[in-house]
Amino acid sequence: MKLRLMTWNVHRCVGMDRKLDVARVAEVIAACRPDIVALQELDVGRARTGGVDQAHRLAQLLRMRSHFHPAMAVEEELYGDAILTALPERLVKVGPLPGLPRLRGLEPRGALWVAVDLGGVELQVINTHLGLVPREQQVQAAELLGLRWLGSEGFVGPGVLLGDFNALPISQTYRMFAAVLRDAQEGWSKAPTATFPSGFPVLRIDHVFLSQGITVRGIESPFDPRSRAASDHLPLIVEVEVTVPAAGSATVAP
Repeated sequence: MKLRLMTWNVHRCVGMDRKLDVARVAEVIAACRPDIVALQELDVGRARTGGVDQAHRLAQLLRMRSHFHPAMAVEEELYGDAILTALPERLVKVGPLPGLPRLRGLEPRGALWVAVDLGGVELQVINTHLGLVPREQQVQAAELLGLRWLGSEGFVGPGVLLGDFNALPISQTYRMFAAVLRDAQEGWSKAPTATFPSGFPVLRIDHVFLSQGITVRGIESPFDPRSRAASDHLPLIVEVEVTVPAAGSATVAP
């Protein structure tokens, strides 16, 4: 089965022109025609963005369903990540990721896991947004690779881990994931696509990691004026073909 996966840090739907525009973000997503969308930096009920539930509103505009996890909560105001899809799905897990308690002021981070039904085969999808400090990222990567997430009995391939990792391919954090999962852009026929900053993308910090049973068929990142203006990141879209895993196949082996 062919699918289009998208990951995008939408910067609370505030664009490079400083305009808050949820509809514009939805238009960019719709133009990319994704089946599964992983979004980071969404506001839900926050005064700074008009109190809108951005995850729910985007799902409405795209005629999808959403699952949202607040990595940060300040009373009634929430901020975090979401997975959107129109395919049959179920929420498996949401949760925080560890930080560095001795370093004050670091933004809380989290992850959410949704299982998407592909006609009898479930695709495990985990969306995350890692911290900015390398040591913090490594602690969070170890958590995601551990028994609560990718190393759990429930994460049976095919599976996808995607999001804003804030980590370049030369980083230790990236290498931790690449040792277990396959970067969708590695080995692709074209040069890897950078997504940050959106106006002049030179950094590859948004990634899609894949388990066995998933073949890459295409990689895109829109660079039209609307996409460049909508956020400080560009979306990354990976078109894949998912095959049915054999009984007893490995979970997250590359």
